[in-house]
Amino acid sequence: LPAASALTGLLANAFGWHWRERDRHQALQDRLVHGALATRAGRVLTDSQNAQLEKSDKGWTTAGLPEGRGGDSYGAPHRRSRDYIADGEVRVVLRLADPDAAPTLDDIARALDQPARPLVIGRKPCLPSAPLNAGWIEAACALDALKTLAHLIEPGGGAAIWPEGEGDAGRIEARADLRDWQSGVHAGARRIARGTLA
Repeated sequence: LPAASALTGLLANAFGWHWRERDRHQALQDRLVHGALATRAGRVLTDSQNAQLEKSDKGWTTAGLPEGRGGDSYGAPHRRSRDYIADGEVRVVLRLADPDAAPTLDDIARALDQPARPLVIGRKPCLPSAPLNAGWIEAACALDALKTLAHLIEPGGGAAIWPEGEGDAGRIEARADLRDWQSGVHAGARRIARGTLA
């Protein structure tokens, strides 16, 4: 289920913010209040990635500019494994603390409908399969908003998280999903409730 830092990065990319705009990123992350529901669990797919990079090789970036690597060429390929959730679906509900400050929820909806740059889910090859803005839900709290989506849950789905105090207790835990945007490192946790919706 998405981290607060991942949602912040996704929304900042939709707005077209540069990663160096650390104050904007931090302010947005500090205002986000969200819950998430896995309506389709999907399955873990491990991708083995091998790349033979030479000094002059360039790659695509979400900024729309080619990116290369510095230094001399080398003989060994760059190898890594990455886990992906294949055929999964997660619904996110969010609101903003200080709802009248910019950006507003309307600004977020417009940015998701017409993003400044291509949007990705976590990693560059993970493009969304449908528009990310699915509309508005009015509810008293994050858990109540998630419950309005329960009819979408497929067998094996239903795992959910929501902010502590935003509905039934659930199982309370610390979730280390905050980024310190000034230093550029993940540091910090928030308390959430975790449960399964039927």
